[in-house]
Amino acid sequence: MRGMYIHIPFCHQICHYCDFNKVFFKNQPVDEYIESIGNELTIMANEGHSFEGLETVFLGGGTPTSLSEGQLDRLLEIIHQHVDVSALREFSTEANPDELTRGKLSVLKSGGVGRLSIGVQSFDEQLLKRIGRTHSADTPARVIQDAREIGFENISIDLIYGLPEQTVQQWEETLDKALALDLPHYSGYSLIVEPKTVFYNLMNKGKLPLPGEDIEAEMFSMLMDRMTKAGRRQYEISNFALPGNESIHNLIYWDNDEYAGIGAGAHGYLKGRRYANFGPLRKYMESMDTGARPVMESNEVTITEAMEEEMFLGLRKSEGVSLQSFKSKFGKSLTEEYGIVLAELSGKGLVSESEGSIKLTRKGIFRGNEVFQQFLK
Repeated sequence: MRGMYIHIPFCHQICHYCDFNKVFFKNQPVDEYIESIGNELTIMANEGHSFEGLETVFLGGGTPTSLSEGQLDRLLEIIHQHVDVSALREFSTEANPDELTRGKLSVLKSGGVGRLSIGVQSFDEQLLKRIGRTHSADTPARVIQDAREIGFENISIDLIYGLPEQTVQQWEETLDKALALDLPHYSGYSLIVEPKTVFYNLMNKGKLPLPGEDIEAEMFSMLMDRMTKAGRRQYEISNFALPGNESIHNLIYWDNDEYAGIGAGAHGYLKGRRYANFGPLRKYMESMDTGARPVMESNEVTITEAMEEEMFLGLRKSEGVSLQSFKSKFGKSLTEEYGIVLAELSGKGLVSESEGSIKLTRKGIFRGNEVFQQFLK
C-alpha cells in the first residue's frame, strides 16, 4: 500500500449536499470509536499487512476536526503506534473552518500533520447558510492566518460551484477571495446532488433551483482560467496547485495504486481487492470482537476492471495515462486494448496523445464523464 485513509464519521452539522458516511456527534461513542481505529490497525498488522514504506495518511470524514483536542491527540497517538509518521511524504487532515481552533491546530502540528484541507465551499454568506455550513464568510481567512502562525504551510481549501441560486458573479467573488489567500492548493468541485441528502429530497420536490448546465460550464471555465492565471496548475480535473504542492494522497487514487481504508464505511484497495468496511458505528466496532477486520464486502479486481480503472482514473490527471506505464502494468499496449475507442475520442477532439501519454483535451475536460464511460465494457 502507498497510502492510508482513516475515516472519522462525526459531524456537529450535516451539510445539505453530503452523502459520505457520517453521524451527528452528540451522544455517539466517539472515544470508543477512536480505540476501534487502533484495533483495526492491529488486526491488519496481524494479518500480514505492512505499514512500512507508507507514503501518506489522510484523515477524512465526516469531520476529523469535530473531535476535541484530547480526542485528536489520542487518535494521533494511535496512528503513531502503527505508522512511522516521520517517514511519510504527506500527512493530511480535512477540517471545518469554525472547528479549527488554535488548540486543535497545535495538536495536529505536534502530531505530525503537515497538510490541511479546509472545507470552505463558498465565501458568500447567504450561500453558506443555504448549503448548511456553519462558518461565516470571514472565518477561513482568520483560521488560515492562525494555521500559518502555528507553522502550517501546505494548506488547501475546497470550493463548490453550481450551488442553488448561485450566480456567476457570486462565483467570481468567491474566487477573488480564495486567491487573495495565496494558498498553494485549491480544489473546485461542481455540485453533485446525491441520494440520501437534503438537496436530493428538495430536488425531488422541485424546490432546488440549480443554475443549469451552461452557467455551471461558465463557472468551471472561469475556475480553470483564474487558477492558471494565478500560477496554480490544473494537475487534475478539479485540483490546482503550485508546482510541488499537489496532493500526494489523492494522486495515489488517480494513479490507481493501492491504499488502506480504515474506519466505519471506509473503502480500500489492497492486494488486488477493493473492499468496504461496515458503515454503522456499532456494527463496525463490534465486528472486530472476533479478531477479524470489519470488512462488509470485498471484490477481486479483474484485469479488465483494472485496465478500465487505469483509464478513467488516470485521464483525470493533466499528465494523462502513460503508454509505457500501461504496458508495464498490464503486459499489452494501450492502443492494442483501446485503439478503436481512442480513435473515436480523438476524432471528436476529446483526447490527444502527447509526451507519451493519452490526455484529455480542454474540450474533453468539459465532457469527462462521457469520455470515461467509453472505457467501461
